[in-house]
Amino acid sequence: MKISVLVPAFNEEGTIDHVLARLSELPFQDFEVIVVDDGSTDRTAERIAKFVEGNDRVRWFRQERNQGKTAAIARAISESKGDILIIQDADLEYDPIEIPDVIEPILRNVADVVYGSRFLVKRASRVLYFYHYVANKCLTLLSNLLTNRNMSDIETCYKAFRREVIVPMNLTSRGFGMEVEITALICKTIARTYEVPISYYGRTYDEGKKIGLKDGIAAIWYILYYNLVAPWTSDGQRYVASVNDALKRCRGKVS
Repeated sequence: MKISVLVPAFNEEGTIDHVLARLSELPFQDFEVIVVDDGSTDRTAERIAKFVEGNDRVRWFRQERNQGKTAAIARAISESKGDILIIQDADLEYDPIEIPDVIEPILRNVADVVYGSRFLVKRASRVLYFYHYVANKCLTLLSNLLTNRNMSDIETCYKAFRREVIVPMNLTSRGFGMEVEITALICKTIARTYEVPISYYGRTYDEGKKIGLKDGIAAIWYILYYNLVAPWTSDGQRYVASVNDALKRCRGKVS
């Protein structure tokens, strides 16, 4: 199966080279890296362009203006060719060496979606902001109340999908809202969802961390909207029906 790693990047000139270098060393026979520069104002685009020279595994695209993570991921999905898609942030909070562990349940055909959980720690987790920990836990709890799932970390970067699950989704949230939007809609389908433990090398705000209080407040609204309203719109119903039909066909081929 072909693997597509989706990398949204915005003003990450200090880390983008390291992330792409580690991704290029992934132990897959067939994979691609899709980088979307989301209108960076530093030298991120320049560094990506230089790295891509002579590297046929990495393709990159540039948004003319900053539109937020959701828009960058939507662009990356539309440009991808893989059977399995996984999101990788352009900083070093998540180590690409753990990507094989995240997608393993899909490769073994026991999962259709896999989240890498920072709260099922396998190797290391940097000690940082307590309020961020509480906020993540509260958002996950509220999401679980509405999805009736026992997830531990919906805000994680590492989310892996069968192509049939994520490509039909018409992402409509903004900024960091995609974490909630994806979770809410996937939970309305028959997709088999798993979590695996990952390490987390978090950054401080001085080191470039971007998510803040307004993103947490927006996430509460997104949780309510994408769980209570979006699934019942015509677009939401089409998505659920499309994914369910595709997954039934896939499972029929396997059996």
